[in-house]
Amino acid sequence: MRRKPVHLAVYDTLADWEPGHATAHLVRAGYEIRTVGPTTAPVRTLGGLRVQPDLALGDVRPEDSSLLILPGADLWDTGDDLAPFARTARAFLAAGVPVAAICGATAGLAREGLLDDRAHTSAVPFYLAATGYRGGERYVDADAVTDGGLITAGPTEPVAFAREVLGLLGVHEGEVLNAWYRLFHDSDVEAYAVLEKAGAL
Repeated sequence: MRRKPVHLAVYDTLADWEPGHATAHLVRAGYEIRTVGPTTAPVRTLGGLRVQPDLALGDVRPEDSSLLILPGADLWDTGDDLAPFARTARAFLAAGVPVAAICGATAGLAREGLLDDRAHTSAVPFYLAATGYRGGERYVDADAVTDGGLITAGPTEPVAFAREVLGLLGVHEGEVLNAWYRLFHDSDVEAYAVLEKAGAL
């Protein structure tokens, strides 16, 4: 059975480094990555890269996707420009399609009320508290958290974020997933042998 693509949200000021581990290893596992912008007009990342979205946000349907990835961006904290992406995340979760949010995207989901009833993490608790959300008691001091089909992570944890994505989609599991994380996060040379044996490199 052909896998549905993974949709990666792209917008001006996107933090380039945050989704890279996840998307690269999803592609290696056979997933297609389709970029989704506010429109199909090019966007400029925080690192100065020009990205031409594959499709506009209004054309994305949960039933056509395996996962929606929301990277951080300065725009999450400077206005409501990215609020439509948070509303799309709500539609995905309601349809049973997972969402992965890192850095500023967690604040966008907090404003949308999506973290009120799920265990979650972010940069620091007071960053999310500033949104006025009601989920403070569900905040977990961890590198990344998965609950109710939603992955959250802070800005310094792109590898842990990818680990949760790869685990959720079944790309790697158990010992192999742990070894993947140890290799890319901790530079653990012993983990390489585990991945090589499993054919996971």
